[in-house]
Amino acid sequence: MRARSSYNFELEELEEIVARCRPNNVKTYITLNTLLYDHDMNLMQKIVKKAKKVGIDSMIVQDMAVIEYAKKVGMPLHISTQMSVSNLPSIKFYSKFADTIVLARELDLKMMKYICDKVKEENICGPAGDLVKIEVFIHGALCIAQSGRCQMSLLQGNASAQRGACLQECRKAYLVTDIETGKQMQINNDYVLSPKDLCALPFLDKIINTGVSILKIEGRGRTADYVHVVTSIYREAIEAIAENKFDKVKIKKWMERLKTVYNRGFCEGYYLGQALPDFTKGYSGNISTEEKTFVGLINHYFDKAKVAEINLQAYGLKKGEKIVIIGNTTGVIYEKIEKIMIDEKFIDEVKHPNLITIPISKKVRKNDKVYILKKRN
Repeated sequence: MRARSSYNFELEELEEIVARCRPNNVKTYITLNTLLYDHDMNLMQKIVKKAKKVGIDSMIVQDMAVIEYAKKVGMPLHISTQMSVSNLPSIKFYSKFADTIVLARELDLKMMKYICDKVKEENICGPAGDLVKIEVFIHGALCIAQSGRCQMSLLQGNASAQRGACLQECRKAYLVTDIETGKQMQINNDYVLSPKDLCALPFLDKIINTGVSILKIEGRGRTADYVHVVTSIYREAIEAIAENKFDKVKIKKWMERLKTVYNRGFCEGYYLGQALPDFTKGYSGNISTEEKTFVGLINHYFDKAKVAEINLQAYGLKKGEKIVIIGNTTGVIYEKIEKIMIDEKFIDEVKHPNLITIPISKKVRKNDKVYILKKRN
């Protein structure tokens, strides 16, 4: 829906992506869940053939043209939530083409369990010969439209969300106009079409008990630290459920951590039987409790001493502050500043520009970006 919202990989990069991911036991997928016109067919076929050739694990799709062509060349598929798969007959139909089906977001837990139970009872298998896997969203942005099939951008700006050009019209404030009198009023909640983000963490055990196979976190266009924090928390929660240690105390701590990264507030979506998700009130963007500010770059890391040399370029640092270091190879590392050294002397505070050293427990690399984390005002 929002191909414009982020950097997208080029076809030439797919081979390198697979080469990096496979040795680390990471699967690779391509989202091609867009509606296609006839003039798109050559490009679609080129993408599918390239994905098959380099070993992409699967493609997430919406259009039957992609489904038919992928079946022809033997490319594994996931059926996108934008197909609005909401019932068992649809599962049976799409299982002819795909080994994984992402359910419509509007289903509740009871509906999800019925489908999962029936898949096992009736031995509904995908092309690979295994039981078809049922996938559901558990966290991230919600679209106001049915399973994301929105026409607002097309009507307002001639840019189709179904072709990757969503303009986020639902995140804007609107006035209600009386057509007869021309009078306008502003609704108490300005953002009447902007849902809060889905967060299934508090009832994750109930979702797992439905029998779904795959839990999906929406994170298109999100930063590396968002991905790190959210996936780490849900992994901890899944492990706690498996060990029968999933409780309110842990949930509260996890929720506080989730609030530190990008979010529009949290809601339960439709899973617990609500007719509509909760809407944002007085805002439509990020309300995370923390924000990060760029301060500088890693200049060198001393492996034996576990000390990093940082070139402060934009802001200074104080002892006790929290930083996050992000790099293409390093990933995401959080640290609390315990010591600051400059010119072989320990200090409590330093201004920029400057070259400093601080202890860092994990290896970082030259040109990794350093950010300071502070409470959002």
